[in-house]
Amino acid sequence: MDVLRTPDEQFEGLKGYDFEPNYHDITAADGTPLRIHYLDEGPRDGELILCLHGQPSWSYLYRKMIPLLTDAGFRVMAPDLIGFGRSDKPASMDDYAYQAHVDWMATWLTDLDLTDITLMCQDWGGLIGLRLAGEHTQRFKRLVIANTGLPSTKMISDDVSEMLGQMYPTLPVPDAAMVAEQFSAGAPGAFLYWVKYAAESPSFSVRDVFGMLSGVSDPAILDGYTAPFPNDDYIAGARKFPFLVPMRPEGKPDRLAGDKAWAALEAAKLPVLTAFSDGDPVTKGGEKAFMARLENVKNVTIKGGGHFLQEDTPEPLSREIISFMQTT
Repeated sequence: MDVLRTPDEQFEGLKGYDFEPNYHDITAADGTPLRIHYLDEGPRDGELILCLHGQPSWSYLYRKMIPLLTDAGFRVMAPDLIGFGRSDKPASMDDYAYQAHVDWMATWLTDLDLTDITLMCQDWGGLIGLRLAGEHTQRFKRLVIANTGLPSTKMISDDVSEMLGQMYPTLPVPDAAMVAEQFSAGAPGAFLYWVKYAAESPSFSVRDVFGMLSGVSDPAILDGYTAPFPNDDYIAGARKFPFLVPMRPEGKPDRLAGDKAWAALEAAKLPVLTAFSDGDPVTKGGEKAFMARLENVKNVTIKGGGHFLQEDTPEPLSREIISFMQTT
């Protein structure tokens, strides 16, 4: 595969992001070398919090939380998923698959031999991170689940999947405003509009996504989120992620893999904190599945946060994580 690497100068002087980069090289299934960037902050002997981001963000999303968590004595690692941040970016949308993302991060996790992990996951950080926790339960100690989900055949039946698969091609290619209207109205097909916007709209914009799903208005912060993408050649991963949510019939292998992860997490009985925000139109109510299926769940609502609650409400979310870790 062809791989792009965002020039380092794109990351100079970003507001609030003064962290030393760390890199680890892995090899994709086809033999292509890929470089993963990650932050590693706080005391090395502190309990480890692994912070996984989603789409179209990167470790910049955790810049406000990292000092709060390290000041409490914790070690925080925040990798950039392949296709995002300072990590390498396969140039074609065809290079990205749900299983590939899981495999890439599993290699990074095991190569670095990380253990006793408290997972903090949001958006695609949950779809990937909870699969990792299901496949490597011995490496995980706690789960913090925020504004995310873990697709399975229980959540998306074959009949529903078939219906969504037939519905998708009938939708118009929307712009960001149309997607926002669908989410605001609570339309049942809103997520499909989001998928189609990211995958097909010629006007897809990372900046517009944050305008749609968060309260960010500071141009300097928006510059931080768009820094990894100097032009549209670099955004194949950001475009493909929503399409990879295994809703349609071709996603059944990933739903079955989700079933295995759910079973492993149910058996592991890890302490769980569900911390969904009260203002996310994408994952509203998603905590109920985890509360119903997992034991040892503490549920809190993070008030005032949108989809990117790490950006909107970093202090209350960090306080809940610190309390959760200190009491479990």
